[in-house]
Formats: sequence, C-alpha cells, structure tokens
Amino acid sequence: MSDEDADDWRALTDGDPRGLARLFDRHEARLFRQAARLLTVREDAKDAVLIAFFELWRRRASVRLVDGSPLPWLLNTVSNTARNLERSGRRYRALLGRIDQPPLPESPAPSDETGVLAALRRLPEKEQSVVVLTVMQGYRESEAAVALGIPIGTVKSRMSRARSRLREELAQMEVLP
Repeated sequence: MSDEDADDWRALTDGDPRGLARLFDRHEARLFRQAARLLTVREDAKDAVLIAFFELWRRRASVRLVDGSPLPWLLNTVSNTARNLERSGRRYRALLGRIDQPPLPESPAPSDETGVLAALRRLPEKEQSVVVLTVMQGYRESEAAVALGIPIGTVKSRMSRARSRLREELAQMEVLP
C-alpha cells in the first residue's frame, strides 16, 4: 500500500469523507474496468463502482485489508455488485418482454458470449471471485484468501475447480466449428 493509500485509509476510518474521495480518485478506473468486463450494459459499471465505494464507507470498520490495501476488497465487492446488476437487468428485460408494449429502442449489442470471459461468467460466483482476484488482478492466493475471508486451502480448491471447468469449456469451444 502506498503512503497516500495509508493516509487516506486512516482518514476514511476516522470518518473523513475526503479520504474516501482520494481513494476513489486513485482506484476508480481499475474498478470500472473490472465491472465493465462483467456487465452487458457498460453504464452499469459506473453504478457498480459507486456502490462498492458506498459499501467501503459504510463498512469501513470491518473491511479486510490485504497488505494494508482496501483494493482487493473493493475488487471483490465490484464483482459481486456487477453480477447482481447483471442478474437484475436480465430479470427486468425478461419482464418487459412479457408485457405487450411498443418496442423499445435497441440497446447496445450484447457482449460476445463465446469467449473466455463468457466462460468465466458461467463459473459459480465463489470460483469466479477467486479467479478474478488471482488471475485477472494478480493477487497471490494468500491475499485472495484474506480478501475473501476464507482459508487458503479453500482458495486453492476453488481455483482448481475453476481451472477444470474453464479447461472443459475452452476445449468444447475448439471443437465447435
């Protein structure tokens, strides 16, 4: 953790919103990229980031830091929030589809559901969180365990299951014409 992050974290835990604002300015872009990878509607990524920072403020007394940084906690919270937003968006669109009304303007083209990210999205949430923190964000397994509040052995077993599932899906993709 940088000295700036340490100072801002102390300010945030003391109840100073300026510490939160500085952490937001420093980490917002990285969190936005993470959320945008998981969401069909890119604009929802902004909401996911804002929700994560709101939760950081609200739960500042109980946030688990990794090497003194709230970033892994924020990445995990953004991922969970993005999945929730994606799920609720699908339900909302399905509900609108059942209502007899004039057609809505076309939404942006859906993301490609045939690639590696699509396979990642189909993993169970717990395995997805481990993959995101360790593979996509580069944290060590021990750091991911702290961020997720689980034993390191659980991180390793979830990672092993995730690798197996992803390997099977990618092998099927190669077979398809």
